[in-house]
Amino acid sequence: MENQDAYNRAKERVEAKLGFYTHLAVYIIVGGLLVAIDIRTSPGYTWAQWPLMGWGIGVLFHALYVFVFRSRSAFTERMIEEEIGKDL
Repeated sequence: MENQDAYNRAKERVEAKLGFYTHLAVYIIVGGLLVAIDIRTSPGYTWAQWPLMGWGIGVLFHALYVFVFRSRSAFTERMIEEEIGKDL
């Protein structure tokens, strides 16, 4: 049972990381296309920076959720397991 729980938690973390990497790849590809369109259509004014900044904030929050706050929940899980062990 414990091995299955560990497997499920690891699988969830891997899927979260893959989701972030997919999000980042799409951001880079679409961002490149937006910049190319921007340069071709309006060389005097750069408008592509605005959607890229907004979307970039979303990518940043996605990264924080996957790499920072999820690890904190794993820390919380360990503390809970330690407390359960003290009661037994």
